[in-house]
Amino acid sequence: MQPTLLILAAGMASRYGSMKQTEGFGPSGETIMDYSIYDAIRAGFGKVVFIIRKDFAEGFKNTFEPKLKGKIKTEYVYQEMDYFLNGLPVPEGRTKPWGTGHAVLCAMDVIDEPFAVINADDFYGSDAFVKAAAFLNTDCTPKKYSIIGYELSKTLSDHGTVSRGVCQVDADNNLVSIKERTKIYREGDTIVYEDEAGKHEVPFNSSVSMNFWCFHQSLFEPTEKLFHQFVKDNSHNLKSEFFIPIIAEDFMEHHGGSVKVIPCSSQWFGVTYKEDAPVVKASIDKLVADGEYPPSLW
Repeated sequence: MQPTLLILAAGMASRYGSMKQTEGFGPSGETIMDYSIYDAIRAGFGKVVFIIRKDFAEGFKNTFEPKLKGKIKTEYVYQEMDYFLNGLPVPEGRTKPWGTGHAVLCAMDVIDEPFAVINADDFYGSDAFVKAAAFLNTDCTPKKYSIIGYELSKTLSDHGTVSRGVCQVDADNNLVSIKERTKIYREGDTIVYEDEAGKHEVPFNSSVSMNFWCFHQSLFEPTEKLFHQFVKDNSHNLKSEFFIPIIAEDFMEHHGGSVKVIPCSSQWFGVTYKEDAPVVKASIDKLVADGEYPPSLW
């Protein structure tokens, strides 16, 4: 059974100021997602599932269906505020989506095989998909997940703060903990993050999550229960988010699971801010010039 690729594309990219998920960066107008899907097909993935919002579903499908038809199976899933609340009300005044973990949960009915999860607006590189497919095909079990790890210093933006899941790993490269840091930036010769307690330094070579996870399909049932409890506990916190790392830490702490951090040699780049776009375009142009990708993917 071929693994599935789940792409988180429900966000409208408030910081970036446009729907960057469908903006063209490649020589023939390819989106960042196109490169991820192309790499996934080459690595042996058999299906792609898009998590999107209902209000831009039609335009999204019109963009991707014609070029993917006959190349890989496709499914579309919606992330809506009232999904998987299981009788709980949407907290009054909440407008913020529930987060990446809730987005994964929304794909429960269309995934029945080991699967990888990625962001729509991150360029991960072919090595990441090769390593993910190898893990999903041979090592993934109900007790063993993985994450593709990137070096923190190679994942920053020159144009503002970024959010990263900072990983602590043991001697065998198993994840010990992952903490979502939402305001990371370079300050002189150091990298720092800010939170309510102030400013803290982070090592340059920290392994970070760029939200490229590899999961077994048995993840959904415990995640549904975990999310239900999260909503109960956070009904008064209108900005709280159910991040994927919450699922991973629960898996390790309460279900006897382990998460392997798989180092990746690919260069990550992404578009957090509009000013990042020219850098991404130039990086893709170079990969095409070097023969990594054809001038026209499809």
